[in-house]
Amino acid sequence: MASAAEQLASNINFSAFAKATELQQRILFTLLALVVYRIGTYIPLPGIDPAVIIRSYEQPGTMGILGMLDMFAGGALGRSAIFSLNIMPYISASIIMQLMTTVSPTLEQLKKEGEQGRKKMNQYTRYLTVALASVQAYAAAAFLQSSGFVNEGATLFIPSTVITLVGGTIFLMWLGERITARGVGNGISLLIFAGIIAELPRNLFQILAQGEQIGGVVIVLFLLLLIGLFAFIVFMERAQRRILIQYPKRQVGNRMYGGESSHLPLKLNTAGVIPPIFATSILLLPATMIGFSAQGGGPEWLQTTAAYLGHGSWTYMLLLSAGIIFFCFFYTAIVFNPEDTADNLKKYGGFVPGIRPGKKTAEYLDYVLTRLTVVGALYLTFVCLVPEFLYASRSGIPVQFGGTSLLIVVTVTMDTVAQIQSHLLAHQYEGLIKKAKLRGSKR
Repeated sequence: MASAAEQLASNINFSAFAKATELQQRILFTLLALVVYRIGTYIPLPGIDPAVIIRSYEQPGTMGILGMLDMFAGGALGRSAIFSLNIMPYISASIIMQLMTTVSPTLEQLKKEGEQGRKKMNQYTRYLTVALASVQAYAAAAFLQSSGFVNEGATLFIPSTVITLVGGTIFLMWLGERITARGVGNGISLLIFAGIIAELPRNLFQILAQGEQIGGVVIVLFLLLLIGLFAFIVFMERAQRRILIQYPKRQVGNRMYGGESSHLPLKLNTAGVIPPIFATSILLLPATMIGFSAQGGGPEWLQTTAAYLGHGSWTYMLLLSAGIIFFCFFYTAIVFNPEDTADNLKKYGGFVPGIRPGKKTAEYLDYVLTRLTVVGALYLTFVCLVPEFLYASRSGIPVQFGGTSLLIVVTVTMDTVAQIQSHLLAHQYEGLIKKAKLRGSKR
């Protein structure tokens, strides 16, 4: 028999959505914030000629790995817009702060201080974001000036460009936090999602436009592979291992309570889309600066390094795989602690059948979680490497998006839909409570 929550979830329809005014306001706020973000990706930097940059960007092989960064930025990098750096400096700063938490006792203690400690950690992350964005903005400004994209007579181009790009990143960081607080879904993830979705049709049209050169069979196989990857990601993201939890019976007076069984769900991919984002961000941070410098006519060793870190190179794929596997285990250890879970089960009388409560339960959970993380890391690595292999095979398909983009699109969509369903479910519960109170008052 279905539970009350499942029955309510099955009754969610458009009429329930029409009555949920708070949810409608949250969705409207999210859409308006994303529209503001998309408008910013078309506002060019002061002092440059956007037409020259667009013509240069459309030349094949011009951007290299910067083309993938432009995919995350929603095309803002190719247009040299004020949001060219996007939210990537903030993600890189978050990675560095989480890594520093494991090696710094001060930051580790600060993390355990609850809400106050979280606010301080967020403040440190913002300061580090400004520093990283300043370095990347200076590299971008120097590249634009050395490449001849600056209009004649433009003064103080580098300082104004650095201030504009850093200000754009700070604005997006604030906008993402506002979406999380007043909208639906995770704001930072939705900004990246909006940029990928905006550029995805253009990349698909480029593939279809080259049908005569590539071949119709190759394009059909590519589209089928893309659909299969989406289905595979959905299946793997929903996969979980359910560990049976038994609660003992207890007698209170003449009645017996408890004795029911439950389960502890462990997702196959506990870390979610964080490992590919972190690994890609770490690779894009040096590759962006090296790529800007190499395209500006740098020394030979710099151009060689840029080629090794290029999109589709074997070095890039090996580094990306190592980063994904590392962050899978690292982030899983952060979000799930087997010892704390075992202590909570022991505190409330729950136990895994056949496993002693306490230390043995923690060891068993750690054993199961390690095996799941291995499979999850291999799954994420496979999805992220499929587009890289297509790019490296020289098949002629202009693959600008990577597996990380596909993962972000699917996971953010699933998370956002789940949050919308939870808001509708909470609205239905509130309606039932109000009806019950009205009936009670009549009695």
